[in-house]
Amino acid sequence: MKKISLLLLLIIISNVLPAQHYEPNWASLNKRGIPAWFQQDKFGIFIHWGLYAVPSYAPVIPNSGESYAEWYWYRLPEKKKDFIAFHNKNYGADFKYEQFEPMFKAELFDPQQWASVFKASGARYVVLTSKHHEGYCLWNSPEADRDWGRPWNAVTGAPKRDLLGDLTSAVKEAGLKMGYYYSLYEWFNPLWQKDRKRYVTEHMLPQIKDLVNKYKPSLIFADGEWDMPDTAWHSPEFLAWLFNESPVAKDVVVNDRWGSNTREHNTGATYTTSEYGGGMDASRVWEESQGIGHSYGYNRNEKLADYKTDRELILMLVDIVSRGGNLLLDIGPTADGRIPVIMQQRLTAIGDWLKVNGDAIYGTKAFRQPYQWSSSNIPKKSDKSYMAGYSVAQLVKPKTDAAHIELFFTQKGKDLFCILPDYRSKVVIKGLNMPANGNAVLLANNQPVPVKNTGKDCVIDLSAFRPGELPGELLVLKLPGVVK
Repeated sequence: MKKISLLLLLIIISNVLPAQHYEPNWASLNKRGIPAWFQQDKFGIFIHWGLYAVPSYAPVIPNSGESYAEWYWYRLPEKKKDFIAFHNKNYGADFKYEQFEPMFKAELFDPQQWASVFKASGARYVVLTSKHHEGYCLWNSPEADRDWGRPWNAVTGAPKRDLLGDLTSAVKEAGLKMGYYYSLYEWFNPLWQKDRKRYVTEHMLPQIKDLVNKYKPSLIFADGEWDMPDTAWHSPEFLAWLFNESPVAKDVVVNDRWGSNTREHNTGATYTTSEYGGGMDASRVWEESQGIGHSYGYNRNEKLADYKTDRELILMLVDIVSRGGNLLLDIGPTADGRIPVIMQQRLTAIGDWLKVNGDAIYGTKAFRQPYQWSSSNIPKKSDKSYMAGYSVAQLVKPKTDAAHIELFFTQKGKDLFCILPDYRSKVVIKGLNMPANGNAVLLANNQPVPVKNTGKDCVIDLSAFRPGELPGELLVLKLPGVVK
């Protein structure tokens, strides 16, 4: 009875005590912390979809923002020659970007099919562009139509459908978390160009609160913040509302793009973002985003060779997770509402690998070292490449032995996972000794493998397996209980 009474007392106290209240300043907001689910889930799908899916064009320029098809509208007044030549040839010099809206019909959009592809990929969360810098909304936003003076959202516009709402329902029904990318600014919004203060208070803030209240996202990926500091955007006030009063106050996760002064700051409240870069290390919560090709929005100009292979994508995921990060892998659907088949294939290949080896990804954290190099010529910690990693191309086809990673490591509790980019009959983990009665298991077939200590190293014997008995992509070894 005493135990029951004590339990009831604790329940009463927990209901009476006020929840943590956050003030609209970073010192207070940073006390919140980042909800744990984000670092546990590791893998998400990014979706760039809007009017830019109609022209779906950019020149193919690796590691260049000019290869982003979603920036099509902005490149025209910039007089970028490739965009101008393409536009004039195919649509005419007098054809305005706004005239693409009636062509964005999404007539083949099947949200349940999309959700099934995302589920099969092994991703745990999805992030859709609710509104990119062009200002076109994928849900029924009255602010969009009012300020643009025309149908400028998917419900009043050509699709005649709540694309965001329908996908949100399907994704959540599939058991995945749903989040939204949201651009704070809009390139050519008349109110933005005339009065930025009014744009923030009368357009941006009501619009993003409407998005949160209606669709209850697990994540908000802000962008387009760079023209003004956080105070001009009223970002601390918005985040205080989000963390205190919104319907997702407890579990929502936000990134670091809330003003020209906020990226890579405020790590107690926001996670750090990088795109088409080397990423970061385990000293902070971070996420790297990349497309399967060189663009986020669908680019019809890309060829098969411009798309990362199954192996490259899995290596990228492993590399990022081994350094403590998340991968947000982007797809660009077509204007009629299809996920290109090649993208579906790539996502399915990642999912097939994760079905077998997901234990080495989900819920893990970075080991004390992310890699083991195959050469004694190990980069110094002062070398930026030590923690930033190498490009996928270097991992797949190393130029030198020094650039070749022999093993990736992740950790879950006291268990260590060793991920092999390539099969070898003998695996040597340097500087690790197995405890008495220690063992190793190959996740590909759940079979134990011989292991022994040799000097200061751990040696694992895979020679008993013959060609064809193991999958071809990235074997994973689990060593239970070896992390001290």
